[in-house]
Amino acid sequence: MQLTMENTGGANRIRAYDVGSVTVNEHALVRTTVVMRDDLITDWEPEDIRGLTEHHLERLLQLDPELIVIGTGRWQRFPDRRVLSRLIRAGIGVEVMTTPAACRTYNVLVAENRRAIAALFMIEPDPRHDPT
Repeated sequence: MQLTMENTGGANRIRAYDVGSVTVNEHALVRTTVVMRDDLITDWEPEDIRGLTEHHLERLLQLDPELIVIGTGRWQRFPDRRVLSRLIRAGIGVEVMTTPAACRTYNVLVAENRRAIAALFMIEPDPRHDPT
């Protein structure tokens, strides 16, 4: 889906998302990605929300966000409660939602000049529509 958005200055904007990809500015990304106003992390692990651990969040906490939006793919899935409690203990807001919703939310937060991070897992194909 293509997104349109008001001008956010030089901030990273999510322009589109689809099965297996998210487009940030002009770059199509095809694996788990962390989007921030001024930076991208394109080598962030894990590849699936089920593998997300407290260890993975340490890199994000060093960036001093006020809010982390976690996009969990096609369906909303919650990480282990220990993962979420790590963010809460650090005083960081956290929202867990589908990746399409996380992309839209991130863009709004950045337009409001919030210190937001979007941790985006790719949207999986819908197995109900798989022809094989």
